Amino acid sequence: MNGDRLRLRLPCRELLPQYEAALAAGWSPDTERDASAEQLARLRRDPVEFLADLTRRDGSIGSAAGAMPRLPGRVFWLDDGEFCGLINLRYMPGSELLPDHASGHIGYAVVPWKRRRGYATRALALMLPVARDVGLGHVEITCDEDNDASRRVIANNGGMLAGRRAEPGGKTKLVFRIALAPPVAPP
Repeated sequence: MNGDRLRLRLPCRELLPQYEAALAAGWSPDTERDASAEQLARLRRDPVEFLADLTRRDGSIGSAAGAMPRLPGRVFWLDDGEFCGLINLRYMPGSELLPDHASGHIGYAVVPWKRRRGYATRALALMLPVARDVGLGHVEITCDEDNDASRRVIANNGGMLAGRRAEPGGKTKLVFRIALAPPVAPP
């Protein structure tokens, strides 16, 4: 499998049991910290509220640095016939800049048993038109300096190294930029 059957789906009740199973197996949708137990507890407490919270565009969101204002964005689950992970887009309306607490416009996490099949590369390719449709001319994506797999995903989607930035705790992130082609007008 090379990700060709992969599609983006809005978080939904249909895939929620598979999302729950992935969390229970230790997968975390947050690549900066293990949020699996926290999300699993919230999901089991109230599945309907969990889905609503996952897709809401206001309030705050937990991060490694604590609670931060939630940015507008889109969250999609990866589906090849079963749940495979997630990808999200964060942005500031009317601007291509992001606040310092945002690690980039796009983040993704594939479940371990589906990695190395092209899923992250395909998911990012599917997300780029979504970013263009919200008005972005480019996206910035960060990854850990030693994350060769993520670097390949970004490069395979046209990402060019734009710089490095120091994170709290001394970790260095690589910053990549992907230019988004303008939409093609119908003939």
